[in-house]
Amino acid sequence: MKILILGAGQVGGTLAENLANEANDITVIDSDSARLRELQDRLDIRTMHGRASYPTVLRQAGAEDADMVIAVTNSDETNMVACQVSKLLYKTPTTICRVRANAYLAKSELFYRRDMDKDLDSLRGFPIDVLISPEHLVTKHITRLIEYPGTLQVLEFSKGLVRLVAIRATKGGPLVGHELSYLRTHMPKIDTRVAAIFRKDRAIMPQGDTVIEDGDEVFFIAASDHIRSVMSELQPLSKPYKRIFICGGGNIGYRLANTLESRYQVKILERDHDRCVMLSERLRKTVVLEGNAADKDILLEENIENTDVFCAVTNDDEANIMASLLAKRLGARKVLTLINNPDYVDLIQGGDIDVAISPQQTTIGSLLTHVRRGDVVNVHSLRRGAAEAIEAIAHGDHRSSKVVGKRLDEINLPPGTTIGAIVRHNEVLIAHDHIRVQPDDHVILFLVDKTRIRDVEKLFQVGLTFF
Repeated sequence: MKILILGAGQVGGTLAENLANEANDITVIDSDSARLRELQDRLDIRTMHGRASYPTVLRQAGAEDADMVIAVTNSDETNMVACQVSKLLYKTPTTICRVRANAYLAKSELFYRRDMDKDLDSLRGFPIDVLISPEHLVTKHITRLIEYPGTLQVLEFSKGLVRLVAIRATKGGPLVGHELSYLRTHMPKIDTRVAAIFRKDRAIMPQGDTVIEDGDEVFFIAASDHIRSVMSELQPLSKPYKRIFICGGGNIGYRLANTLESRYQVKILERDHDRCVMLSERLRKTVVLEGNAADKDILLEENIENTDVFCAVTNDDEANIMASLLAKRLGARKVLTLINNPDYVDLIQGGDIDVAISPQQTTIGSLLTHVRRGDVVNVHSLRRGAAEAIEAIAHGDHRSSKVVGKRLDEINLPPGTTIGAIVRHNEVLIAHDHIRVQPDDHVILFLVDKTRIRDVEKLFQVGLTFF
């Protein structure tokens, strides 16, 4: 595909790296020439210096024959105008736009999927095909971690019917020290599949005789109703969380408090007085505190030692890290920390900080959903982009498709790829060799080796005989 990426920041750069490695024709536009040079030195891409919303810049970058424009600059206004220019002047088939401000997102009538056959006069709002809100995605990600105590990542497929969960195996879990086959005998009524195991950052493709060790990062897939039962096999089940402390009252902090306050006891700490006033007016049950999270006295006054989850979600990585370390030392049970700089994530996760949350990786998965070939409806980036989970729909028949009509053990999967589950007419079928893929099945796959993504996409592309 020929793709224009507008914005060379963390998200734009990470996306360019993902897509360039998959043999796409990528052009990145940005007004920061130093950042463009840095990307061009590392990646096989074209770059264009200039304002991403200017028609002349877009045309020179190749917008006239681009398959897709992905606008992820730091300016919502630039992103929206660039998508409008691309669609109106250059008839770009797909425009994807990142919008962060709630003031825009709250007005859905601002965004309109333009029918290219209509007159220009009929256009109402910005013609954006896919709208992405990082704050919304990060809020959902953190909410799921709070709903399932002890998890490292919780991913949804098929409208929540199936979930893929990453969890750290620890002593005391019945399965730890045993072969995977023990799980079926120990829990005969619960069907699950372990998609991958990461041991000291090395991927292990699980077999029935694979022994789970203490410290393994285990990815398993199961129907949503069975998640807690499977978790209890891998670590002693944690008590449900009750008390949540949020550090930072920005967009993510506000969204998170608003989402959680009906089910949990929530406190939010914000430095800015005016922002505190706004939060106290809009939030119904949340306790709003004014102050600095690096102030030990404030945390002690608010009984941080009794807090179940401390979420640091300010815009400052260093402030998030320091506040999280302080909260953990003072007795917070679990610490979730928002980290924008990807270089920090691997350094801090797993020590005093339980889970480092990368907005870039959360956003990348959502963007990749719309880039993947074949009928791919969900993509999740895992382990800082090293692995990927996708949900693809099988089309065609046994003559035109490489998967339809075949048993799972007959499908020629690329190395490092496993099928975890199939969703058929809202029924969850955990992957077993005897199951045959039928048309319109939603197939959920786990890829340890992302360089094989093209091979997986080809499996789900329908041959010409279908037409």
